[in-house]
Amino acid sequence: MLDQSILEQVKGIFASLKSEITLNVALAKENEKTAEMRQFIDEFTSVSDRLKAEFNEVEGQELRFGLVRDGQPTGISFRGIPNGHEFTSLLLAVLNADGQGKNFPDETTQRRIKALKGNIALKTYVSLTCTNCPDVVQALNLMSLINPNIRHEMIDGGLFQQEVSELGIQGVPAVYCNGESLHIGRGDLGILLQKLEDMVGSETDDNAEPVEHHHDVIVVGGGPAGASAAIYSARKGLRVAVVAERIGGQVNDTTGIENLISVPQTNGTQLAADLKAHIGSYPIDIFEHRKLTHVDFSGKEKSIGVKGRETFFAPAVIIATGASWRRLGVADEEKYIGHGIHFCQHCDGPFYKGKNVAVIGAGNSGLEAAIDLSGICNSVSVYEFSDHPKADTVLQQKAATLDNLKIFTNSQVTKVEGDGTKLTAITVKDRTNDEERSIGIDGVFVQIGLAANSEPFKEQLDMTPRHEIKVDEFCRTTIAGVYAAGDVTNVPYKQIVIAMGEGAKAALSAFDDRLRGII
Repeated sequence: MLDQSILEQVKGIFASLKSEITLNVALAKENEKTAEMRQFIDEFTSVSDRLKAEFNEVEGQELRFGLVRDGQPTGISFRGIPNGHEFTSLLLAVLNADGQGKNFPDETTQRRIKALKGNIALKTYVSLTCTNCPDVVQALNLMSLINPNIRHEMIDGGLFQQEVSELGIQGVPAVYCNGESLHIGRGDLGILLQKLEDMVGSETDDNAEPVEHHHDVIVVGGGPAGASAAIYSARKGLRVAVVAERIGGQVNDTTGIENLISVPQTNGTQLAADLKAHIGSYPIDIFEHRKLTHVDFSGKEKSIGVKGRETFFAPAVIIATGASWRRLGVADEEKYIGHGIHFCQHCDGPFYKGKNVAVIGAGNSGLEAAIDLSGICNSVSVYEFSDHPKADTVLQQKAATLDNLKIFTNSQVTKVEGDGTKLTAITVKDRTNDEERSIGIDGVFVQIGLAANSEPFKEQLDMTPRHEIKVDEFCRTTIAGVYAAGDVTNVPYKQIVIAMGEGAKAALSAFDDRLRGII
């Protein structure tokens, strides 16, 4: 079942195991995948004398195993056979259970995880072909190891389709906490931790010492603009901190990238990893998985506060928080996200094989999504607000060759409808005559651009009507010592290459102001 070359690689990976890891397996004779699961477990555990399996025969359709470290349950379990992209999740779970792996969060983030209230049972429904599911599974597995009150189970939705249907799941990864929906779609440890804190709460430790960090420059945000600003600042010999929810930012949610000059082709995951590696090649302090709680730009020494009683101080702050997917802004939109409304065709498109879907927006991302979906869906209708598609000519030409893809311009979605469980229709207004019509639809993929992540700064910095931070040609804001770069600003054209240039410009402006005694 597992290729011999893969087993040899795994054998090398597990050569350093110190703990005894037991796979406690529960199998039901009635499940047609039982023999396959047993073979998978036998082959997997054969690579190390530190791995073993205990098989238990149970009733029903059970197909599950949990990880036990030196006789103690870890809280991590897998329902189904973790092949495909989830095989990496299993490998990492074993290493992490042994205390190994570079993916463990820092002390402040671990403190937040340990502070989560009560007993927490997490379930993540995945597709083994989903490239985003492992990030969520691995983050929640880590939380289980850090907080003994957390249990997490990965579930292969393809094997337990009745369960998926009963829950109305139409997108993966789909995370449930104590039986309630917590998260659907792309995510990482920082995003999931924030959602858990919001749902279950945290035990505040009033006796815990607040943590302070002092630097020459604080870069808020870890995308292309933030990475560039940090590197340029570090090259000037300054003490630099990057405070971000995730390194790579919005780049992590991008698929093919073919317009980054000198790099003919890459993807978001690879570029995010390259940005992190480049930042790491300099003496830059990286503080990832941070959620801003307050900022104070009133004095010469600026401060940035994040969850976990952690505060950063510096005379120069470069804001590079980027942007997030813009939503439709109609009633019940939130209710049907993940249940008919989606933002990623790669993750959730397979749920709509042979069905009728709509894509909102005819820019590059919209037509790329529509073209991808046309290969598996019965029909794809693209609704564009303006009077013409905004996508590159090559994409429009490709779309025109597809019989099951239609583009409608001057179209505005004014309403979404559903049965309480899933989306069933959208209302579209013809902007030329204001006539509205209800269109039955199985799924909607929203691709209408980005909204600036500027909320934490709106009380202190000047903003445009689109809530973008106003900057001059030197990336300076209206407050001395505070700079902004990239998609969060009013600089036109939201592109990776432009954000990188703006980040460099902000760093050089901050250094110039430092030399001249302005900050």
